[in-house]
Amino acid sequence: MTDIKSLNYDELVTYMAGLGEKKFRASQLYQWMHEKLADSFDECTNLSNALRQKLKETSEYVCLEPVRVQHSKLDGTEKYLFRLSDGNYVESVLMKYHHGNSVCISSQVGCRMGCRFCASTLNGKVRDLRPSEMLDQIYRIQKITGERVRNVVVMGSGEPMDNYDNLIKFIELLNDERGLNISQRNITVSSCGIVPKLKELADLKLQITLAISLHAPNDELRKTMMPIANKYSIEEIMDACRYYIECTGRRISFEYSLVKGVNDSMECAKQLIELVKGMNCHINLIPVNPIKERDYKQTGKDEVYAFKNKLEKNGINVTIRREMGRDIDGACGQLRNKYMEDVDESNGDY
Repeated sequence: MTDIKSLNYDELVTYMAGLGEKKFRASQLYQWMHEKLADSFDECTNLSNALRQKLKETSEYVCLEPVRVQHSKLDGTEKYLFRLSDGNYVESVLMKYHHGNSVCISSQVGCRMGCRFCASTLNGKVRDLRPSEMLDQIYRIQKITGERVRNVVVMGSGEPMDNYDNLIKFIELLNDERGLNISQRNITVSSCGIVPKLKELADLKLQITLAISLHAPNDELRKTMMPIANKYSIEEIMDACRYYIECTGRRISFEYSLVKGVNDSMECAKQLIELVKGMNCHINLIPVNPIKERDYKQTGKDEVYAFKNKLEKNGINVTIRREMGRDIDGACGQLRNKYMEDVDESNGDY
């Protein structure tokens, strides 16, 4: 079965021609899928019953099923748990800002990177998400809320560079003027630093924002937090980042989760300054979101601001990420893990 929502426009034209259909039918179907956000072939009312039946027999129409929606009383953040067609689950987050709505999506079911501060990795990686499954997280949220999504962040469960080909296809479809037409500049992709893929991405010269999950200013400390550091050194990652900036002209963001007593000292701040000095970059400080399965604790507010001030005094662009959805299992992987625990406790009676 062809995953029809993962086809770009030209591929869809070819596919429809193979069914004996004219080009305008592909245009109609593409609009239903990517602009009108139809739930199924049955909603494509300007396609004949015969064609819709033919499409049902030859292709799969991905439409995620919302299983849980949690609404934050603190800031209006909404967290969605979606069921995939194979019974797996992924989660997405809608964050409402004055400049527009942002959706943070997952790129994999689970994750194999093993970062110690992240709930996504607790049960490992199950599988990659297809472009259609990444897209439909956004499509369902936009359709459910009736509100336009303006920014997309690939920073949920999974490592995007570990699902590289599907990620690139997803960006192409999301950016297509025939669909949601979200500008590449409004798309952020986060990676823990798979160096060869970062260089491949740089060669494409896309105008997306690349965010690197750094979280430590030296290899020794980073290895205790992120297993990927055993494969790629910080020096290799920084070289790849400089190459990315050179190829794209885009500023890099570095994500730095502050963990009490681990990476929040003034010495760590000094090392971080030396690491990024002279680079076109921005540092996003994130007070770590504690999860019950790990022993990491959040850095105190005064220490967070002291760390920030140290960076700013040395000319580094830095912000403290606003905590969103703290009261609704806001961290990556928390909602999915909680749901799976509930299912286990109820012997699958959900």
